Amino acid sequence: MSDDLISLMRHAAKAWPEKAAWVFDATGERLTFADVADRTDSVAASLHALGVRRGDRVAVMLDNRPEFPLLWLALARLGAVLVPVNINYRELDGEHVLAHSGARFAVAGEQFVELLRTIAPRTSVERVLTPSELPDGGELPPYALVPESPTNIQYTSGTTGAPKGCVLPHRYWTTLAHGLVSHFPNISADDTILTAQPFHYIDPQWNVALGLASGATLVVLDRFHPSTFWQKVREHGVTWFYCLGLMPTLLLRMPPSEADRDHRVRAVSASAIPKDLHAELERRWGAPWFEAFGMTETGGDIRMYPEDHDECVGTGCLGRPAPGREVMIADDRGRPLPRGEEGELLVRGVGLMHGYHDDPEATAKAFRGGWFRTGDVARMDEQGRVFYIGRTKDMIRRSGENIVADEVERALLLHPSVRTAAVLGVPDELRGEEVKALVVLADGHDVTPDELAEHCGTKLAYFKVPRYWAFVDSLPLTASERVAKGELRKAGAATPEDSYDRVEQRWR
Repeated sequence: MSDDLISLMRHAAKAWPEKAAWVFDATGERLTFADVADRTDSVAASLHALGVRRGDRVAVMLDNRPEFPLLWLALARLGAVLVPVNINYRELDGEHVLAHSGARFAVAGEQFVELLRTIAPRTSVERVLTPSELPDGGELPPYALVPESPTNIQYTSGTTGAPKGCVLPHRYWTTLAHGLVSHFPNISADDTILTAQPFHYIDPQWNVALGLASGATLVVLDRFHPSTFWQKVREHGVTWFYCLGLMPTLLLRMPPSEADRDHRVRAVSASAIPKDLHAELERRWGAPWFEAFGMTETGGDIRMYPEDHDECVGTGCLGRPAPGREVMIADDRGRPLPRGEEGELLVRGVGLMHGYHDDPEATAKAFRGGWFRTGDVARMDEQGRVFYIGRTKDMIRRSGENIVADEVERALLLHPSVRTAAVLGVPDELRGEEVKALVVLADGHDVTPDELAEHCGTKLAYFKVPRYWAFVDSLPLTASERVAKGELRKAGAATPEDSYDRVEQRWR
């Protein structure tokens, strides 16, 4: 079993040389597994001619095109490290990633070159190039890496604060990929898998590793389009895909079609499946949806297996530990809690990140006795299945009652007029905190705060119903399609200002 990306690639090129490895939907480009190996070597030679050496960091800012995964594999071939740059970043956040990572070079699409060249003089970046500007390559150095060699400094989504750079080794990717091949969903060369997220995020990258490990063809969409997503699934004969965040809800918002069940999908894996919509997702598309839990820092940690699926639909159950993982529910001192009690979710095993780049304090805080602290609240039942409760940093404490923001958000998403929503805690002298909801309405819909509060009151305990309400055109999202609450708080959204006060019946 290969424990590094390049060995995976070499094996795939030998086992399935003429089979399609990657299909890029937007351009129609198709690369066989032999093409992937040949072009990776070519790009690696070009990077080596540029001056990239083992241990160097190279920032890459590209949209979903073949050059991104080719650069990733080519850098791994050289022992260099990829620093993915979010294509939505601008000067401040882009400079943070380039400067903090210590990148020597940057490769960017034509639309991003000017931005990075503006930023580069304030960082360690020596040169910014487009893929077409890479020099002609020569001979490659010997390949002598180990599974623990780093491949990425992968910056977190920044859901609650500034992005941190996770140092991810080869074994991170191979552990995740081999687990999906040897255990459910048992991906094989008979499968066609799909990704619709941007390549700067980890999902398309581990989908690449999964395709190399299994021989499955990977279809890459330019991005997630709810209105055409299932059309693309049918068009490419997709048999399995992974999605997360708001994607399931946005798909259900699309008008039903007679073609909804006309596909080859045998299973869907998803993170944060809205439990109140889980059964509806399965009824509509006629395929089982399986919960999966993981983090940028840890890879794939917990997943639902077929033997538990039917019993757990709509319960919020994450499943059981994935291969190579142990899970513990702990109290605030890191001690294991009895089954059924709520506490922090801790994970450990092979293939986790090495730590946060250039941040020993954050690394030490993240790990406790070899266990990674996820920052999530969960419980475990007598069968060893894990149930998600909420984020430790996303709990609202109102008059002594704990309120999980995610639970209130799920209730709001059940209202037909709500497209997306974010719930925050607002400081309050009397109750400690009050609940505030920021709501994005569905196109063509109109609803009052009092009507939404009444809706929430039928789904939740009275003390969980938001006091403050604000309607917004959009919410900032992370690359993982989750609301970037850190950005909302920085922008001053966690205050009563510019919102409707349900208690005082007025707009502030």
